[in-house]
Parts: sequence; C-alpha cells; structure tokens
Amino acid sequence: RLVVEGTVEATMINAAELSIAQGGIFKGEVEVEEAEIAGTIDGTLTARHSLIVRTTGRVLGTARCRRLQVEDGGQITGRIEMISENGGNKAE
Repeated sequence: RLVVEGTVEATMINAAELSIAQGGIFKGEVEVEEAEIAGTIDGTLTARHSLIVRTTGRVLGTARCRRLQVEDGGQITGRIEMISENGGNKAE
C-alpha cells in the first residue's frame, strides 16, 4: 500500500493500493489494483479495479480504471479510459 501525504515523483510504481491524502501530490506513473485520491495525481494512473476520487481529489492526465467513483467536488482533467471486464482496452 502506497500512501502519499507529501509530494512524490516517480517514473513507474506498482503497488496493490494507492492512497493520496488531502494535500498530497503524486507526479508520474503508477499502476495499482485500487486507488483513492483525496489529493492530486498528475500523470498516468492505472487502477485495475477501482478508482475513487474524493471531494478534494484531482486527477490530471490519464487515468485507466475498471470502476470509477467521483464524489461531488472531485475533479478529473484529462483522459479517462475504462478497462472492460474481459481485460481488453489496453492502451499499449
């Protein structure tokens, strides 16, 4: 489980879960099973299962996920790609 409370810049991270706390900033590329964003992610996020964008969350760039939940006030600026149930729709 990767928890971001400050600022993190990374080329490629693989983890089971990503949690960006309010005020936290992640820049780069990350691939996880589940992601919960209350801070800011700027880059490419792949959540193989679910992506939750909280009220204070901001997603900038490209996000891929199977299930998406955005709370009132959550922001997404960029591109969203839904991963189909059969595992298709891979961008690469």
